Amino acid sequence: MKPILLSWSSGKDSAWSLHVLRQRAEYEVVGLLTTFNDVADRVAMHAVRRELVERQAAGTGLPLWGVPLPWPCSNEQYESVMARTCAKALAEGIEGVAFGDLFLEDVRAYREKRMRDTGLQPIFPVWGLPTHALAQEMIAGGLRAKLTCIDTGKLDRSFVGRDFDEALLSALPEEVDPCGERGEFHSFVYRGPMLDTVLPVSVGETVVRDQFVFADLIAS
Repeated sequence: MKPILLSWSSGKDSAWSLHVLRQRAEYEVVGLLTTFNDVADRVAMHAVRRELVERQAAGTGLPLWGVPLPWPCSNEQYESVMARTCAKALAEGIEGVAFGDLFLEDVRAYREKRMRDTGLQPIFPVWGLPTHALAQEMIAGGLRAKLTCIDTGKLDRSFVGRDFDEALLSALPEEVDPCGERGEFHSFVYRGPMLDTVLPVSVGETVVRDQFVFADLIAS
């Protein structure tokens, strides 16, 4: 089995990717790769507290590869930091990095381009799966998550903090992807077959930044 890292956002798609990869004989996930805003000490994309991600990683039984990013962070700075991280991974015998992307061709093309000269294989274990069926499969499989970030240009802010469950899927407008793949929402997984425990979380303060609404999740 090839040792790989998994790009870990703390959300459902990366968590389900871990579940899928563990059912295959081709790859062994040996670490979770997460970028953190070095000033806020939160996940760069979702603004989830580092403490919660550390608890997730412990629940998966995998080490967390935390990558600090400056804030603000230019694209050049981001690519430089990630290039160093890839070099470190290669030096430690890691052969690839898996991503939980579903269908956005431009995102996949960007990842493949950035990894082309790193010596690491980009892997997309859930790529192309129909998102309506996938969302239902996740929920039926026991995955539960809190919606931690909402793009109010695409989805009403009242959805922030809600559980990713059947009731949520039924309430989503038709134009919103049920997995939030176009950035409509982001999530934090607190239960699922990829975790050996349930992570009790509560929804704290709601923060508005530009057109995004964040639920500050707190370990209960």
